[in-house]
Amino acid sequence: MFAIVLVGGFGTRLRPLTEHVPKQMLPICGVPMIEWVVGHLADHGVEKVGLAMGYRPDAFLEAYPNEHIATTPYQVAVESEPLGTAGAIRFAVEQFQLTETFLVLNGDVLTDLDVRALVEFHRDVQAEATIALQPVDDPSSFGVVTTDNRGRVEAFIEKPEKGSAPSNNINAGTYVLEPSAVEQIPQGRPVSVERETFPELAAKGTLYALPSATYWLDTGTPRQFIQANLDMLNGKRKQLPDLPDAEIDPKSLITQSVIGNGSEVEAGAVIDKSVLLDGCRIGANSEILGSVLSEDVYVGQGARLDGCVIGQGQRIQPGEVLMNESRPEAGSA
Repeated sequence: MFAIVLVGGFGTRLRPLTEHVPKQMLPICGVPMIEWVVGHLADHGVEKVGLAMGYRPDAFLEAYPNEHIATTPYQVAVESEPLGTAGAIRFAVEQFQLTETFLVLNGDVLTDLDVRALVEFHRDVQAEATIALQPVDDPSSFGVVTTDNRGRVEAFIEKPEKGSAPSNNINAGTYVLEPSAVEQIPQGRPVSVERETFPELAAKGTLYALPSATYWLDTGTPRQFIQANLDMLNGKRKQLPDLPDAEIDPKSLITQSVIGNGSEVEAGAVIDKSVLLDGCRIGANSEILGSVLSEDVYVGQGARLDGCVIGQGQRIQPGEVLMNESRPEAGSA
């Protein structure tokens, strides 16, 4: 089966980490997020993927020049301008010349979803489109879906107000689509699959959904990006990575954190619930709490960061204290 992975977003919620790379190229325990996504698809019988690109396609092409992500072959469809989620799907389908049932995934979601079961359900009910559903505590930031007892979607409500959602089952960002569903997506303008395409298919009675209570995480914010790394460390994912190498003084204290390759942590430093990308230098007796540091960040002796996102190459001065701050990469205006 073929899968389209949507990777064209700007990743604005993750700035400054995404100033020069798509969020799917950010590392989760040292491995680019896209490799976790594609690896899961390959485990469920996907033989080839197509990346629907927009922002910084060169980052993918340079990282995977042999047209494979890990062992899975891939193709690319690069938008010249943003087309929306549905527009991106239609553009990719045309570029890849797809004529059979295919998968679509949001490339910033990590999940252990049983993709084969979703495809089987889609075929059993003869749907034009099928959505994977995930229960969440607060559905107000997502597309909420209600179904009848056969799984036919009765309502698709994008980001309802807090307390008003008729269900806690949300659109989990994995779909099975028929080419006939794509033909209904308008051309020549940006189109949202969540706000336009799915409600239209629901009105026709050809949109279905399948609930699944499995591991699922939207990685689109710094807090969620940290959580993705911690989940890997804690074994909440079925796949466990080899952790990166770093120079860590035995007199430092590191808990629930990921330290990137080539990083150095000096004596007395405390790092908790944080992610440090490659090449960071953490001075003695400094504290890094609930923060994300991009590549080559220097934190001086005795500095303290709490809830911060620090861009590439930044220097935090000795003794400096930052709380809930975001700093762009060094040299940015």
